[in-house]
Amino acid sequence: MFSLNKEEITLFKKLNTPAKIQDFLETIPINFERGQQTCFSPRQVLQFRKAHCMEGAMLAAAILYFHGHKPLIVDLRAHRKDKDHAIAVFKVDGKWGAISKTNHAVLRYREPIYHSIRELVMSYFHEYFLNNGKKTLRSYTIPVDLSKFNSRNWITSEDELWYIDQYLNKAPHIPILNKKQIKNLRPADPVEIQAGKLTTWPASPKRTSRGGKQS
Repeated sequence: MFSLNKEEITLFKKLNTPAKIQDFLETIPINFERGQQTCFSPRQVLQFRKAHCMEGAMLAAAILYFHGHKPLIVDLRAHRKDKDHAIAVFKVDGKWGAISKTNHAVLRYREPIYHSIRELVMSYFHEYFLNNGKKTLRSYTIPVDLSKFNSRNWITSEDELWYIDQYLNKAPHIPILNKKQIKNLRPADPVEIQAGKLTTWPASPKRTSRGGKQS
């Protein structure tokens, strides 16, 4: 199925709920992309044992797909001074949830309790900020179904998936704020900023944002 090898099938079978998928992603070290940027396929993430948010989201989408969900990715776009973030989204009993690979204490898993994608996306708004407290989330895509790339074997590709990254970058993004709202945004509190600096894996000194493909 999906050209998976025996080891991948065994792993995917075990990860039969969104929560188990999220728990597994937490065991994979963050990919700081030291040396060069990457866009690993799900197979490459398992081979190299590291992932940034986009890579983690695609692996999560692949496992969800294996269990009968659509492989859906939502791109969260930030202010130009911050980094974008990607999440794998899923539905349980008609409600949306999200699986998220991040190195920080924020922008994490979302329970399937949200009525719409916008409602789900907005749950990330107040914790999406820079180290100066500036809130930076600006827009999002509708869910992108990765099955459209099945002919390119995106799940088990031995090549990186830059074409999916490019597709998301070009996809229409839905704004969540107008200019007046942006102007009146209150910065995150110092305690929130401090909490946002907590990381699971030793942080790269050059990465200061909560979002981003290295997040």
